[in-house]
Amino acid sequence: MPSTRLILALSLAVLAPAAALARSGVCAPAELRVMTYNIRLDTESDGANRWANRRELFIGQIRLLKPAILGLQEVVPGQRADLVAALPQYAVLGGGRDDGKLQGEASPLLVDKAAFAVRAHGMFWLSATPERPSKGWDAAFPRVATWAHLTRRGDGLRLLAINVHWDHIGIAARRGSAVQLRQWIAASRQPGEAVVLLGDFNAPLGEGSLQELIGPAGGAERLADSKALSREPAIGATITFNGWNPAPVSGDTIDHVLVGRGLGVQRYHALAELFDGRLASDHFPVIADVLPLRTVRSCVASRQN
Repeated sequence: MPSTRLILALSLAVLAPAAALARSGVCAPAELRVMTYNIRLDTESDGANRWANRRELFIGQIRLLKPAILGLQEVVPGQRADLVAALPQYAVLGGGRDDGKLQGEASPLLVDKAAFAVRAHGMFWLSATPERPSKGWDAAFPRVATWAHLTRRGDGLRLLAINVHWDHIGIAARRGSAVQLRQWIAASRQPGEAVVLLGDFNAPLGEGSLQELIGPAGGAERLADSKALSREPAIGATITFNGWNPAPVSGDTIDHVLVGRGLGVQRYHALAELFDGRLASDHFPVIADVLPLRTVRSCVASRQN
């Protein structure tokens, strides 16, 4: 049996780094990188921009940027298989919109397994019949939401992460999707959870659909745009659908990272990256480094004492 002296020595060895950190007034980083990225489905009509010709560019970006939570859109089965093989550090959650499994485009959540434990996950359709494959309102295609209840390893931060791809045609469908999401979040968010909503919304922030989430209609579950919250100057593209044009001249930010109460944003970047003039997708990714406000507040308080 270990002696009391040995146990005390081991305890001091474990606690010493934390004590030294506290004396220095430095707080452990609490930032969490989240990212939304429309991958652009694999289709022959894209010619030189087909997935096979840009797969390594896309995957290389993910490896470099290392998001802890990544929401993708337009992922078809072959692309999903490539991502699973190339990025084994991520749990890939969510099924295709045609059957809830692998058929059709998917809007999966990729979650860094080293950073988070997945407590539960699932998906639903953005429609009046969310439990089965269906189109909602005036949508051109079925649209889905993928969700996960997550707990961060190390500090226990609890998140409800959601990823969506709203319809590009149906204005009523986008507004209906927003109302449905707002109600679903209110019913599904567990005590102590913060909310992160990622997606290609096919709408600028000023559209009535998004105002259902970030405007006064959002009520107690009102979300905020990560770009507006960024403590550091927000940088990057203001047009996120590029249509394979490295320098698009018209359009809006239609890909967004929205956060709920309890989360702040340290930095925001809509990344318009080129590879010798080539693009990895017909959308630019949107990245936000978010952080729990309770950690920041306790950190500031400890420095002031």
